[in-house]
Amino acid sequence: MGFAYSPLIYFNLNLTKKGKNMEQQIFRQQPQGLYDPRQEHDACGVGMVADLNGRASHDIVTKGITILCRLMHRGAAGSDPETGDGAGLLLSMPDEFFRAKSGVKKLPEAGKYAVAMIFGGLGAEKDVEDVIRAEGGGVLGWREVPVVPEKIGRTARKNMPVIRQLFIDGRNFEDNAAFERKLFVMRRQIEKRKLDLYICSMSSRNIVYKGLLLATQLEQFYPDLDDELFRSRLAIVHQRYSTNTFPT
Repeated sequence: MGFAYSPLIYFNLNLTKKGKNMEQQIFRQQPQGLYDPRQEHDACGVGMVADLNGRASHDIVTKGITILCRLMHRGAAGSDPETGDGAGLLLSMPDEFFRAKSGVKKLPEAGKYAVAMIFGGLGAEKDVEDVIRAEGGGVLGWREVPVVPEKIGRTARKNMPVIRQLFIDGRNFEDNAAFERKLFVMRRQIEKRKLDLYICSMSSRNIVYKGLLLATQLEQFYPDLDDELFRSRLAIVHQRYSTNTFPT
Protein backbone atom coordinates (compact mmCIF):
# COMPACT_ATOMS: atom_id res chain seq x y z
CA MET A 1 0.00 0.00 0.00
CA GLY A 2 2.86 2.36 -0.74
CA PHE A 3 0.42 4.48 -2.72
CA ALA A 4 -1.90 5.04 0.21
CA TYR A 5 0.75 6.50 2.42
CA SER A 6 2.89 8.30 -0.12
CA PRO A 7 3.20 11.99 0.82
CA LEU A 8 1.38 14.77 -0.92
CA ILE A 9 3.55 17.73 -1.76
CA TYR A 10 2.88 21.42 -1.14
CA PHE A 11 3.74 23.55 -4.17
CA ASN A 12 4.51 27.13 -5.07
CA LEU A 13 2.38 28.45 -7.95
CA ASN A 14 5.02 30.96 -9.05
CA LEU A 15 6.74 28.91 -11.75
CA THR A 16 8.03 31.76 -13.90
CA LYS A 17 11.64 31.66 -15.06
CA LYS A 18 14.08 34.18 -13.67
CA GLY A 19 17.15 33.97 -15.84
CA LYS A 20 18.48 30.43 -15.46
CA ASN A 21 16.79 29.98 -12.09
CA MET A 22 13.24 28.97 -11.31
CA GLU A 23 11.09 29.71 -8.30
CA GLN A 24 10.99 26.70 -5.98
CA GLN A 25 8.03 24.51 -6.92
CA ILE A 26 8.05 22.13 -3.97
CA PHE A 27 8.08 23.01 -0.27
CA ARG A 28 9.83 20.54 2.04
CA GLN A 29 9.30 21.06 5.75
CA GLN A 30 12.51 21.32 7.80
CA PRO A 31 13.07 20.37 11.48
CA GLN A 32 12.17 23.23 13.81
CA GLY A 33 11.92 23.32 17.59
CA LEU A 34 10.26 20.11 18.77
CA TYR A 35 9.07 19.28 15.26
CA ASP A 36 10.90 16.66 13.20
CA PRO A 37 9.42 15.47 9.85
CA ARG A 38 10.70 11.95 10.60
CA GLN A 39 8.05 11.67 13.31
CA GLU A 40 5.09 12.30 11.00
CA HIS A 41 2.23 9.79 10.95
CA ASP A 42 -1.05 9.49 9.07
CA ALA A 43 -4.52 8.19 9.98
CA CYS A 44 -6.03 7.72 6.56
CA GLY A 45 -8.99 6.06 4.90
CA VAL A 46 -8.33 3.55 2.11
CA GLY A 47 -10.52 1.32 -0.04
CA MET A 48 -10.47 -0.83 -3.16
CA VAL A 49 -12.80 -2.00 -5.90
CA ALA A 50 -11.87 -4.40 -8.71
CA ASP A 51 -13.37 -6.50 -11.49
CA LEU A 52 -12.77 -10.14 -10.51
CA ASN A 53 -12.50 -11.10 -14.19
CA GLY A 54 -9.91 -8.43 -14.90
CA ARG A 55 -12.14 -6.46 -17.27
CA ALA A 56 -11.43 -2.76 -17.56
CA SER A 57 -14.43 -0.41 -17.42
CA HIS A 58 -15.26 3.18 -16.62
CA ASP A 59 -17.68 1.83 -14.01
CA ILE A 60 -14.72 0.74 -11.87
CA VAL A 61 -13.36 4.29 -11.95
CA THR A 62 -16.78 5.67 -10.98
CA LYS A 63 -17.12 3.18 -8.13
CA GLY A 64 -13.62 4.03 -6.91
CA ILE A 65 -14.58 7.71 -6.74
CA THR A 66 -17.80 6.76 -4.92
CA ILE A 67 -15.81 4.84 -2.28
CA LEU A 68 -13.46 7.80 -1.94
CA CYS A 69 -16.36 10.21 -1.36
CA ARG A 70 -17.79 7.87 1.29
CA LEU A 71 -14.47 8.05 3.12
CA MET A 72 -14.84 11.78 3.71
CA HIS A 73 -15.04 11.10 7.45
CA ARG A 74 -11.52 9.62 7.21
CA GLY A 75 -10.12 12.80 5.71
CA ALA A 76 -9.50 16.27 7.02
CA ALA A 77 -9.22 19.91 6.00
CA GLY A 78 -7.31 22.84 7.39
CA SER A 79 -8.23 26.47 8.00
CA ASP A 80 -9.44 26.55 4.39
CA PRO A 81 -12.36 24.09 4.59
CA GLU A 82 -12.27 23.57 0.81
CA THR A 83 -8.65 22.36 0.83
CA GLY A 84 -8.37 18.76 1.98
CA ASP A 85 -5.33 17.00 3.42
CA GLY A 86 -5.25 14.97 0.21
CA ALA A 87 -7.13 12.38 -1.82
CA GLY A 88 -6.19 10.12 -4.70
CA LEU A 89 -6.81 7.09 -6.88
CA LEU A 90 -4.50 4.36 -8.13
CA LEU A 91 -5.89 2.91 -11.38
CA SER A 92 -4.76 0.39 -13.95
CA MET A 93 -3.34 1.88 -17.13
CA PRO A 94 -6.16 3.37 -19.27
CA ASP A 95 -4.59 2.32 -22.57
CA GLU A 96 -7.56 3.17 -24.81
CA PHE A 97 -7.87 6.63 -23.24
CA PHE A 98 -4.20 7.47 -23.78
CA ARG A 99 -4.31 6.28 -27.39
CA ALA A 100 -7.13 8.73 -28.01
CA LYS A 101 -6.15 11.66 -25.77
CA SER A 102 -2.41 11.64 -25.01
CA GLY A 103 -1.30 13.40 -28.18
CA VAL A 104 1.56 10.89 -28.46
CA LYS A 105 1.65 9.42 -31.96
CA LYS A 106 1.95 5.64 -32.37
CA LEU A 107 2.06 4.53 -28.76
CA PRO A 108 3.61 1.06 -28.42
CA GLU A 109 1.35 -1.81 -27.42
CA ALA A 110 0.07 -1.95 -23.85
CA GLY A 111 2.82 -3.00 -21.46
CA LYS A 112 5.52 -1.61 -23.74
CA TYR A 113 5.11 1.99 -22.62
CA ALA A 114 4.84 3.62 -19.23
CA VAL A 115 3.43 6.88 -17.90
CA ALA A 116 5.07 8.98 -15.20
CA MET A 117 2.67 11.29 -13.36
CA ILE A 118 4.78 14.29 -12.34
CA PHE A 119 4.10 17.36 -10.17
CA GLY A 120 6.40 20.30 -10.89
CA GLY A 121 9.61 19.73 -12.79
CA LEU A 122 9.53 22.79 -15.04
CA GLY A 123 13.10 23.24 -16.23
CA ALA A 124 14.10 19.71 -15.19
CA GLU A 125 12.88 17.95 -18.33
CA LYS A 126 16.38 17.24 -19.68
CA ASP A 127 17.55 15.77 -16.37
CA VAL A 128 14.53 13.45 -16.27
CA GLU A 129 14.92 12.40 -19.90
CA ASP A 130 18.67 11.82 -19.47
CA VAL A 131 18.00 9.34 -16.66
CA ILE A 132 15.38 7.49 -18.69
CA ARG A 133 17.65 7.13 -21.71
CA ALA A 134 20.64 6.17 -19.56
CA GLU A 135 18.60 3.28 -18.14
CA GLY A 136 17.59 1.99 -21.57
CA GLY A 137 14.21 3.66 -21.97
CA GLY A 138 12.98 6.08 -24.60
CA VAL A 139 11.04 9.35 -24.38
CA LEU A 140 7.77 9.36 -26.32
CA GLY A 141 6.49 12.76 -25.24
CA TRP A 142 5.02 14.96 -22.50
CA ARG A 143 1.35 15.68 -21.87
CA GLU A 144 0.03 18.51 -19.71
CA VAL A 145 -2.80 17.02 -17.67
CA PRO A 146 -6.08 18.96 -17.99
CA VAL A 147 -7.18 20.38 -14.63
CA VAL A 148 -9.93 22.71 -13.40
CA PRO A 149 -8.39 24.86 -10.61
CA GLU A 150 -11.72 26.58 -9.91
CA LYS A 151 -13.03 23.30 -8.45
CA ILE A 152 -10.51 23.10 -5.59
CA GLY A 153 -9.85 25.11 -2.44
CA ARG A 154 -8.18 28.48 -2.26
CA THR A 155 -5.06 27.18 -0.50
CA ALA A 156 -4.65 24.25 -2.89
CA ARG A 157 -5.20 26.53 -5.88
CA LYS A 158 -2.60 29.00 -4.63
CA ASN A 159 0.02 26.25 -4.28
CA MET A 160 -0.92 24.16 -7.33
CA PRO A 161 1.99 22.92 -9.48
CA VAL A 162 2.05 22.17 -13.16
CA ILE A 163 0.88 18.55 -13.56
CA ARG A 164 2.22 16.55 -16.48
CA GLN A 165 2.54 13.00 -17.75
CA LEU A 166 5.71 11.69 -19.36
CA PHE A 167 5.35 8.75 -21.75
CA ILE A 168 8.25 6.30 -21.68
CA ASP A 169 9.12 3.77 -24.39
CA GLY A 170 9.92 0.30 -23.03
CA ARG A 171 10.29 -1.67 -26.24
CA ASN A 172 14.02 -2.21 -25.61
CA PHE A 173 13.31 -4.43 -22.60
CA GLU A 174 12.80 -8.17 -22.97
CA ASP A 175 9.50 -8.30 -21.13
CA ASN A 176 7.16 -6.23 -18.96
CA ALA A 177 8.72 -7.46 -15.71
CA ALA A 178 12.15 -6.23 -16.81
CA PHE A 179 10.60 -2.91 -17.89
CA GLU A 180 8.90 -2.44 -14.51
CA ARG A 181 12.15 -3.12 -12.65
CA LYS A 182 13.92 -0.52 -14.75
CA LEU A 183 11.11 1.98 -14.21
CA PHE A 184 11.69 1.63 -10.47
CA VAL A 185 15.40 2.31 -11.02
CA MET A 186 14.60 5.32 -13.21
CA ARG A 187 12.29 6.77 -10.59
CA ARG A 188 14.83 6.33 -7.80
CA GLN A 189 17.62 7.84 -9.89
CA ILE A 190 15.45 10.87 -10.67
CA GLU A 191 14.50 11.25 -7.00
CA LYS A 192 18.15 11.05 -5.93
CA ARG A 193 18.95 14.02 -8.13
CA LYS A 194 16.74 16.10 -5.80
CA LEU A 195 15.09 17.93 -8.66
CA ASP A 196 12.24 20.36 -8.07
CA LEU A 197 9.52 17.79 -8.77
CA TYR A 198 7.51 14.96 -7.29
CA ILE A 199 6.68 11.69 -9.06
CA CYS A 200 3.23 10.34 -8.13
CA SER A 201 3.66 7.17 -10.16
CA MET A 202 5.85 5.73 -12.92
CA SER A 203 4.60 2.45 -14.31
CA SER A 204 3.40 0.59 -17.39
CA ARG A 205 0.67 -1.06 -15.32
CA ASN A 206 -0.95 1.65 -13.22
CA ILE A 207 -1.23 5.38 -12.70
CA VAL A 208 -2.03 7.67 -9.76
CA TYR A 209 -4.26 10.75 -9.85
CA LYS A 210 -4.11 12.67 -6.56
CA GLY A 211 -3.67 16.08 -5.02
CA LEU A 212 -4.24 18.40 -2.08
CA LEU A 213 -7.97 17.84 -2.47
CA LEU A 214 -11.17 16.79 -0.79
CA ALA A 215 -12.49 13.45 -2.04
CA THR A 216 -15.44 15.15 -3.73
CA GLN A 217 -13.10 17.43 -5.72
CA LEU A 218 -10.95 14.78 -7.39
CA GLU A 219 -13.18 14.00 -10.37
CA GLN A 220 -14.05 17.67 -10.87
CA PHE A 221 -10.40 18.70 -10.79
CA TYR A 222 -9.22 15.97 -13.20
CA PRO A 223 -11.56 15.83 -16.26
CA ASP A 224 -9.65 12.70 -17.39
CA LEU A 225 -11.47 10.70 -14.72
CA ASP A 226 -14.88 11.64 -16.15
CA ASP A 227 -14.06 10.42 -19.66
CA GLU A 228 -15.86 7.21 -20.70
CA LEU A 229 -12.67 6.02 -22.42
CA PHE A 230 -10.84 6.12 -19.09
CA ARG A 231 -11.24 2.50 -18.03
CA SER A 232 -9.63 0.53 -15.26
CA ARG A 233 -9.63 -3.00 -13.85
CA LEU A 234 -9.19 -1.77 -10.29
CA ALA A 235 -9.21 1.34 -8.14
CA ILE A 236 -7.34 1.76 -4.86
CA VAL A 237 -8.45 4.93 -3.12
CA HIS A 238 -6.88 7.09 -0.43
CA GLN A 239 -8.44 9.83 1.69
CA ARG A 240 -5.73 11.44 3.78
CA TYR A 241 -6.02 12.53 7.40
CA SER A 242 -2.96 14.47 8.49
CA THR A 243 -2.84 14.09 12.27
CA ASN A 244 0.39 15.48 13.71
CA THR A 245 1.77 16.26 10.26
CA PHE A 246 1.97 19.01 7.71
CA PRO A 247 -0.23 18.20 4.66
CA THR A 248 2.89 18.17 2.46
